[in-house]
Amino acid sequence: MPTAIEEIPSTAPLPTADELVAGGRPVVLRGLCRDWPLVALALDSDTAFAQALLGYDNGTPVDVLVMPPDADGIVGYTEKLEGFNYKRFRVTLTQVLQRLASYSRLDDQTPGVAMQSALIADSLPGFLDQHTLPLLDAKARPRLWMGNRVTTPAHFDSSHNLAVVVCGRRRFTLFPPEQVRNLYVGPLDFAPTAAAISLPRLQDAADPRYPRLHEALDHALVAELEPGDAIYIPPVWWHHVESLEQLNALVNYWWRPQAYPGHVAEPGLDALAHCILAFKSLPEAERAAWKSLLDHYVFDHEDPAAHIPEARRGILGPLTPEVVAKLKQLIGR
Repeated sequence: MPTAIEEIPSTAPLPTADELVAGGRPVVLRGLCRDWPLVALALDSDTAFAQALLGYDNGTPVDVLVMPPDADGIVGYTEKLEGFNYKRFRVTLTQVLQRLASYSRLDDQTPGVAMQSALIADSLPGFLDQHTLPLLDAKARPRLWMGNRVTTPAHFDSSHNLAVVVCGRRRFTLFPPEQVRNLYVGPLDFAPTAAAISLPRLQDAADPRYPRLHEALDHALVAELEPGDAIYIPPVWWHHVESLEQLNALVNYWWRPQAYPGHVAEPGLDALAHCILAFKSLPEAERAAWKSLLDHYVFDHEDPAAHIPEARRGILGPLTPEVVAKLKQLIGR
């Protein structure tokens, strides 16, 4: 049986965002947003939720993916990874809800619908007045994800992520970053919705193409969230997300702590691309040497410049604005 994700009950004191970040582990926050008006309506009925959401729609187009029934609602590739298994549309949120309502009346052969990352300030501005999250800084701009019974395979974000289920139920299966080698991740530069995804389905542990998948599953953490529940997912933790009802909606917040100065939008992914270019084609012994250097200067806990006078530590010193500017100059940004 998979291990349950750590939970903080609604009766317990809430952690701060800094405490979540410092913990470095996924956490479920039960009932964090149970007092949101839309959550109360969702607990009453899908219809009540949908009608209230329609009232916020200002007609701004949003991205929506539509998958054929034989995709089983799983966002991914065509059989030989020649393309993706969905069609993308730009429509209004009202049109998305209308399509979901029509599909909910089908007995079987239901297409999968996944509205993706709609910036709430742009498409549902009235939402923000009644649905606040004091836990996070206002700079963390919420996004709405909505659809029917769809699944997003395991993928990761480079930012901290707090996600709130506002309608339906969602099952989150998380994998620690070190399980990347056991998840059989698809292309980094040709991926659905730009996030690289794990190729096997979680029930494919016996598939000979994925002999190490069972090891990833041995390290899986799982939680099922209902309306009002939230989950914190640290950067680079792989998360597989299943929407379990005919209508599901989630609001998420991505943010990077202010203590991290000088970061670009996707710092880790930029660095990964640089590393692939710089090191992948080198002989094995040379790659190992560079790995030692990276471990020493970047990843080890010990300060690599502790023996150097502070005034001469340069780019090895604290990341002040001046040091950040010099580093960007060195790498040509």
